[in-house]
Parts: sequence; C-alpha cells; structure tokens
Amino acid sequence: MSIEPVVLENAFVRLEPLENRHRGPLRDAGNDPDLWRFANVNLDNTSFDAWMDHRLTEAPRAGEMTWAVFDKASDSHVGSTSYLAVMLAHKRLEIGWTWYAKRVWAGPVNPSCKRMLLAHGFDVLGLNRMELKADARNQRSCRAMERFGAKFEGIHRSHMLRPDGRLRDTAWFSVIREEWPGVRDGLDERLAGFAT
Repeated sequence: MSIEPVVLENAFVRLEPLENRHRGPLRDAGNDPDLWRFANVNLDNTSFDAWMDHRLTEAPRAGEMTWAVFDKASDSHVGSTSYLAVMLAHKRLEIGWTWYAKRVWAGPVNPSCKRMLLAHGFDVLGLNRMELKADARNQRSCRAMERFGAKFEGIHRSHMLRPDGRLRDTAWFSVIREEWPGVRDGLDERLAGFAT
C-alpha cells in the first residue's frame, strides 16, 4: 500500500494534491516572513521556490503526499499541508509542513484540514497513529494541536539543525486510533460552529 494522490474536500476547504500550477497562488499566500519563522526550508521567506521544489520532488520520492489548501470562502489557495514520515508497515505517518496565510487563522481552515487528514489516515488508510511536531518555541502551533485533541508526548531536545545553524527542540504530539472518535467528534462540533 502507498499514499495515492487524492482530493479531500468538505464545506470549507479543498485539499488538492500539490502541482506546479499551485506555485503562483501559494507564493502569494505565503508572502509573509512570519509564516516561515520556524521552517527549515524557506526560512523567513527567503526562498519560496526552494520550499515548493522540495515538496514537489522530495515528497513523491519519500512516499509522502503534499496538498495545496483551497479556501472556499475566499475562493483562493491559502497554504499547504502534508503527510510525512510515512511508515505504512507500522501504520503511522506524520501530518506536517503545514502553513496557512494569516487571514485564515482562527477560522475553519485548520480544523477542516486536520479533520480530513485524520479521517483519511484512520478510516481509509487504516493507520494506528498519526504524529505531529513543531518547533518547541512555536507555541501557537503547539496550542492548536492540543486544541483539536492531539496529545503532547514530550520534547526531543536538539532534534534538528536549522538552516541558520540553531539547534531546534521539537515538541511531539499524536493521535492514536482509539482516540480518533473523540477527536473526530470534537472537530465536527468545532466546524459546526463555523457553519452557522
């Protein structure tokens, strides 16, 4: 079994498998150095094309999947998210490389993406575990993961070397199969609040 390109869609968002045609719209959406402050590619938005080329070439080579995030309310592409570190033999993967334009923060975009990615992983791919991680300094992302129900698992100290030479401590989170129904129901309730 492998991760096949698939469009995922709900009332708010459409996740489209990343293609070169997304380069311009995503460059526009990501034109904010603050969005890339914790990134390892395109640090501080110094080279968007390096990020795009990395996802277009490395993701398929590694058996990963990257999506462009299309926000239906604004009729525009607003970011990207990926399945990473795919270990289907162990029925696990990571949701990561996620970023969104600030104009969609605190709205239905992130919970929509997490709801669809988790559902596809648990209900279609039959996974047992889905992981998420962030720079431990990125408290906004860490709070967002806890808010939708991911469990904090700890800090891996000096886990990654960043392009600026700094060592990154990484905060790890996960959702396991047994937790998925509760996480799903919480996400559905949250999204219902945006539908009214």
